[in-house]
Amino acid sequence: MILRLFFIAVLFSFFGMSQNELETIEIDELSEVPVYPGCENIRNKTKCLQENIQRHIVRNFKYPKEAKKNKIQGRVFVQFIIGTGGYIDVIKTRGPNNLLEKEAQRIISLLPKFKPGVLNGKTVRVPFSMPIIFRLQKNL
Repeated sequence: MILRLFFIAVLFSFFGMSQNELETIEIDELSEVPVYPGCENIRNKTKCLQENIQRHIVRNFKYPKEAKKNKIQGRVFVQFIIGTGGYIDVIKTRGPNNLLEKEAQRIISLLPKFKPGVLNGKTVRVPFSMPIIFRLQKNL
């Protein structure tokens, strides 16, 4: 079997929570969206962020051996927060199998430090959510 990882357009839900008030903040309300390292001088920082997270996932992806052996596939929904310090925090996963969830969590935990999101001059926590598709393909 050839192993392939497919992404259905990585979907991001951008919103943030003020540390003090824990209110929901839409991406449009942020003064500055979180910035992936290397995207600082790019005009469309959101697109750059999405593309770099996709590349990061592909580069760091390792299909769990036990899941491959048992032909376990599916979509894992991942939620995480880019904290006020720019680090990944509170990774949550939901998927068809614990092995796939652990791999998705491992990949996201390896993301580099970001420049955090900003609202009204203050850094804010910005949650993201996205699916990661685990799919095995047969040789044709």
